[in-house]
Amino acid sequence: MSDLHIPPSKNTPTAGESIPYETNHGGLIYRIPVSAFPGLWGNVYVVLVDGYRILIDTGSGFGDSNQHLEAGLKSASEKAGVDLSLPNLTHILITHGHIDHAGGVAELAALTGVPIEGPHEEDRFWIEGMPKQSKMFGLHEVGGFEPDRWLQAGDKVRFGEVELEVLHCPGHTPGHIVFYHQPGRLAQVGDVLFQGSIGRTDFPRGDYDTLIRSIKERLFPLGDDVEFIPGHGPMSTLGEERRHNPFLSGKYG
Repeated sequence: MSDLHIPPSKNTPTAGESIPYETNHGGLIYRIPVSAFPGLWGNVYVVLVDGYRILIDTGSGFGDSNQHLEAGLKSASEKAGVDLSLPNLTHILITHGHIDHAGGVAELAALTGVPIEGPHEEDRFWIEGMPKQSKMFGLHEVGGFEPDRWLQAGDKVRFGEVELEVLHCPGHTPGHIVFYHQPGRLAQVGDVLFQGSIGRTDFPRGDYDTLIRSIKERLFPLGDDVEFIPGHGPMSTLGEERRHNPFLSGKYG
């Protein structure tokens, strides 16, 4: 995952689309917008590298979320010329335990049988409480899950020749992790940081000051040139957000 070409972003996602990011390493990343639940769109990513087919986050598993995911994977398959459908996935990575990102894990794990890695175990309470999260948002009940591997700061996730570093970046949730590919200068940041904004901190065990520290002390030192793909909205760079994000450049914090 390296030297991404960032396509123009749109304000309104299109259900069933897949937005490709090409890399110089022969890898492909597709951003698939899914409706987590009415009024909230999120991003699921499928990564094709060294023969591995990796899903990063799953969507909520509620309503149109799975249909959007399957349609987006079909679109990505057609563009890549490789079958990226759910039965052909090899791994699922999870950034944090909120339902809009991990609500679909239990169902997809049963369907695919692939290993689930992440998040940090500090998010166990969110994952075990997935049925309660469902009720909080007025959704049908989705189940919790036990990942094959909880991840923590300093861990590595390897796919062939590609190695992702794990950064623990709490604040949005206490167990939120970021996946960083150093050679490609690319981070998958989940809901830690967005273009022009940051993750919300008003859910249980969220903390604003902790989130700001995670961004400034664990993400920004990676370098201004590092591009990131977020859990909602379009890509950006750490430098752009350091300079212009109102929560980080001095306007609000």
